[in-house]
Amino acid sequence: MNKKIRIGVDVGGTFTDFVLVDDERGLIFTGKRLTTPDDPSEAILEGTSRILKEAGTEPAAVHSIVHGTTLVTNTLIERTGAKVGLITTRGNRDALEMGREIRYDLYDLFLESPPTLVPRYLRKEVAERMAPDGEVLLAFDADEFRAVTRQLVDEEAVEAIAVCFMHSYRNPDHERQAKLILIEELGDIPFTISSEAAPEIREFERTSTTCANAYVQPRMQTYLKRLENELAAAGHDGALYVMLSGGGITTVESARAFPIQLIESGPAAGAMAASYYSRLTDTENFISFDMGGTTAKMCLIDGGRPDRKHDFEAGRVRRFMKGSGLPLKVSVVDMIEIGAGGGSLANVDGMGLLKVGPRSAGSAPGPVCYGLGGENPAVTDADLYLGYLNPDYFLGGEMALDMATVEKAIVEKIAKPLGLTALEAAIGIHNIVNENMAAATRMHLAEKGRDPRRYDMIAFGGAGPVHAYGLAKILKLRKLVVPLGAGVTSALGFLVAPPAIDYVRSYVSRLENLDWAHLNTLYAEMEADARALLADAGVSGDDVTITCSAEMRHVGQGFEISVPVPTGTLTADSLTALRESFFDTYQKLFERTVRDVGIEAMSWRLAASGPNPEISLNFGSGDGEAGTALKGTRQVYFPETGFVECDVYDRYALRTGDAFAGPAVVEERESTTVIGPGAKVDVDPHLNLVCHLPEN
Repeated sequence: MNKKIRIGVDVGGTFTDFVLVDDERGLIFTGKRLTTPDDPSEAILEGTSRILKEAGTEPAAVHSIVHGTTLVTNTLIERTGAKVGLITTRGNRDALEMGREIRYDLYDLFLESPPTLVPRYLRKEVAERMAPDGEVLLAFDADEFRAVTRQLVDEEAVEAIAVCFMHSYRNPDHERQAKLILIEELGDIPFTISSEAAPEIREFERTSTTCANAYVQPRMQTYLKRLENELAAAGHDGALYVMLSGGGITTVESARAFPIQLIESGPAAGAMAASYYSRLTDTENFISFDMGGTTAKMCLIDGGRPDRKHDFEAGRVRRFMKGSGLPLKVSVVDMIEIGAGGGSLANVDGMGLLKVGPRSAGSAPGPVCYGLGGENPAVTDADLYLGYLNPDYFLGGEMALDMATVEKAIVEKIAKPLGLTALEAAIGIHNIVNENMAAATRMHLAEKGRDPRRYDMIAFGGAGPVHAYGLAKILKLRKLVVPLGAGVTSALGFLVAPPAIDYVRSYVSRLENLDWAHLNTLYAEMEADARALLADAGVSGDDVTITCSAEMRHVGQGFEISVPVPTGTLTADSLTALRESFFDTYQKLFERTVRDVGIEAMSWRLAASGPNPEISLNFGSGDGEAGTALKGTRQVYFPETGFVECDVYDRYALRTGDAFAGPAVVEERESTTVIGPGAKVDVDPHLNLVCHLPEN
């Protein structure tokens, strides 16, 4: 059977989203189900079964399922991972607690440090030592390593082992010897060695990443294995792929070995979808705004590509305080994520102030209006009260929303304590979440030195189109784009992202002192590994695109910048090109160059990817007929007008070239788009709503 069906599955904190692409018929089908937090695979199986029925096909016709999950993130935040033993170089046992030897808040006398994943009694030392240049200073004691391994397994009953020897990024020989012993001794117990998980300079960050990978490995392996088995039992015999935090797609085997690379798996999909629409609509710069039930994610898309970074902090003690979390050396899409979703709860704090988020109602019990036991009003409840949501058409009418219970909850929990009316309280909830998101977006733009006037906004997620107009207006943007199927656009991102992988090797040297043969060997090893992994993902060798870069800095600086590196064999003749590439990048970032200070490279990177999948944006789940787009009217609140009779449109009946003016509401199964007074909306050739905001 020539299989032409692909399914994207995005497991969020509140909803699990589905997109099915039938390449043979050129159709797209969408779906959304409440997430089952105790067993995410339950919602996945139910949702895939339903969407296949809607598409009129069978599981055996599915070529592949691409999956994104928050399981790794949740495991680190909730500290529900495995019992890990760490084996390291003698004298390096306390690197995790020493950290960078700085306080993330200098003036807090009661500073709470991020807890280590491996307690001290589970951190063991062995004799071995590499110099920073890779020279063996002390031979690896295999007998001692074997004894320590047995002690951790037999006496401490660890569930995973992490190995991190000093300077193994430069010479991994000792860790490779250790790996052979672990294969002999451990049986089914998973392990991670740092020269494979994070072969980069800086001992604390490398150790932290290695331990974090081991910490989430057993749980992720169990989850992926169970999901594979359950899909197979349901008749799926196609491939299962997983999205990486950097926006690429990888195999289940790679995900099992290095699950830490999935820490931003779900949010990355939204950025990849926004990148796809950037190319599709010839929009150079987008602010990607993805607001779901639990969080809002903002990412900058420049030239059709999201920004990426190669370090990340997980499980911060203080959400917005850099240095208060676990540092990880992984490639991630550079975005901000705040606790502002449809399920974000409103409350009155001890000072009598109205607060919204970051705590969320999640999917159980969910907002009050779901009728599943929620007692405290959430953002979705306020949106319903203000008329933005249709209580009879939530999830296409599958879930009825309870307005009476919402009003009672808003009055009792918010309005009475603050001396407000229910309307004023609902307006306050809606405005506060918008201002929180606007403040975070402004900060992200400022930190990256970007001018918001250069950007349009693309909005998606279940709650994104509801709040996008208000957010764009606060940010003084001129254009807003809302794709068809906006409520599940992140799941579409899984299907438009190419198979891709990033590799890195640290090799510290001044440019003029580079050992070109050694550098070319590093790149050759990375390229060979990348091509092998992409081949497993079904990408032919001729379709692989290789991009190289390096982390460089002026000698004496404490931070590096990412600099493009020419592909192919590097020689002494490449020195001038490397220098000029560094100066060009430095000029773009800091608007200056310093040519009389030496340059050194710290790490060398290789990114490999397959071709971008091509799909037809023909949504088969729409059932509206052209010419019947106007469904009716209802009372909707806008700051400029108060409650006003507002046109309500059926998104599935809108066609290319249709145009209308705000105030208006556009309803579809998984989301609702709210358009304010004075705005002009037209439907582009790809059925996107293009909203031109009035000047403000």
